[in-house]
Amino acid sequence: MKVKAYLKPHCGWSNGVRAIFSKYGIDYEDIDIINFPENYAEMVEKSGQTLSPCVEIDGVMLADVSGEEVENYMLSNQLVQPSEKAVDVPIDAPCTDEEHERMASKTIRFF
Repeated sequence: MKVKAYLKPHCGWSNGVRAIFSKYGIDYEDIDIINFPENYAEMVEKSGQTLSPCVEIDGVMLADVSGEEVENYMLSNQLVQPSEKAVDVPIDAPCTDEEHERMASKTIRFF
């Protein structure tokens, strides 16, 4: 499985996506969309929208998803088998207000 995840370095939603990949032992490319404007531009071009996380699994783009949604997609498409392994962060939680404030000064918008 080839996975590219367009994520923020510190974000509740992004951490939930990372937790799911860890839960299932999935190798993925963690693409920083905050510190690298070209990565954000690529995400917007591929997904057609500006919200994150966006995850591309074998060429299928899942736009603006939580870890829970990524897990459900992989299970429903039989890309992984169900697992009871616990995760260490919420898989469907937004960023805290402090995280949003910290990122606001770094966020670059192109569109």
